[in-house]
Amino acid sequence: MTPAKSPIPEGLHTVTPHLVVKNAAQAIEFYKKAFGAQERSRFEMPGGTIGHAELKIGDSSIFLADEMPGPAGAQSPQSVGSSTCTLNLYVNDADKLFEQAVNAGGKSVMPPADMFWGDRYGTLTDPFGHVWSIATHIEDLTSEEIGQRAQEFFSKMQPMQKTA
Repeated sequence: MTPAKSPIPEGLHTVTPHLVVKNAAQAIEFYKKAFGAQERSRFEMPGGTIGHAELKIGDSSIFLADEMPGPAGAQSPQSVGSSTCTLNLYVNDADKLFEQAVNAGGKSVMPPADMFWGDRYGTLTDPFGHVWSIATHIEDLTSEEIGQRAQEFFSKMQPMQKTA
């Protein structure tokens, strides 16, 4: 056994999303079609479930696994009824990748549009319940410019209600 050269494995970053899905094998195929993911590893458990897989999308990795009921309580968005986070994916052409992901089976939530913070940005839900934003950075803005644009943007919206 060789000691690790670094506390963070090569090719990974400090934070790596770990998705729990129903039918990880199908999810892997969706992420390949939708986002051009490359499968780096897969560990199958007895019975055919995937206990751990690593995919690379662009320069970033994500982990994913099938649901595992029990003490760990690893459940998918489909089992709990919602996703509690959004995975943000920066790409060269948000419109093109958004269309590719929808054609692969994703559901459009908000088609790409130019946003006040300087990104072309849209959101979709994948067939496994995870929410993805797809963005292309189109303008470099100062904090002041973003703040001014945000005020203009929100002045046109209905007030949002806080949830308890």
